[in-house]
Amino acid sequence: MEVIITYDLYQWLALAWMGIGILVFFYLFIQTAPYGRHTTTSWGPLIDNRLGWFIMEFTVLLVLYGWLLLIRFNLSITSWLMIGLFTFHYLNRSFVFPLRIRTSGKKMPFLIALMAIVFNLMNGSLLGIYFAWFADYPDNWVYDPRFIAGILLFITGMAINWHADTRLINLRKPGETGYKIPHGWLFKYISCPNLFGEIIEWLGFAILTWSLPGVVFFVWTFANLVPRAFAHHRWYRNHFSDYPPNRKAVFPFIW
Repeated sequence: MEVIITYDLYQWLALAWMGIGILVFFYLFIQTAPYGRHTTTSWGPLIDNRLGWFIMEFTVLLVLYGWLLLIRFNLSITSWLMIGLFTFHYLNRSFVFPLRIRTSGKKMPFLIALMAIVFNLMNGSLLGIYFAWFADYPDNWVYDPRFIAGILLFITGMAINWHADTRLINLRKPGETGYKIPHGWLFKYISCPNLFGEIIEWLGFAILTWSLPGVVFFVWTFANLVPRAFAHHRWYRNHFSDYPPNRKAVFPFIW
């Protein structure tokens, strides 16, 4: 398909979207997103928690592959490897994670799911357009130090995220819906190893792709997850008088 967007225009759109992400970062320290333990009915109608997760997360794959099918699907092996890593993460978040969580009967505001869809429409489009029109990775990119460092960070972050999720899920016995204090492993140092792992994961993706949309995606991840971690950290401290006082929110020994 003929290129209908110049790289300069694409670059400005990506930078503008990243700027919005930075503003969102500061806003989320003021207004906690009302889902999970922070769910409230004041944000309108509620939908099933698992359905909400599926809708939110699967959208980005539909958009990404929609752009690839529309524009160009015959990409380099290196590009497909990068897309494969992204796809693997979101297949887990769309299908596996919602089925694993023990939150039967829990709800989330439909508005939150809608906002996440918009978020994923933008990020999926930026990545889809980039890989379909502008990405030009040689096959030997997989030997580049940026790719090697990035993929190691990506895999490490994913492993931390999955293991932390597993430990949190297993805190609840079947049928339980309440919250408990997690202990051991990285929970000794921070309240949210799952979010810490995901931040590392997408930092790795930004490095291994060495691309503007990779950086934009990382900035938005950081903007969403760091305030979320602080909200969780405050919640733990407010609800458990014996919560370990030396734990940080998301970065060990730092923050």
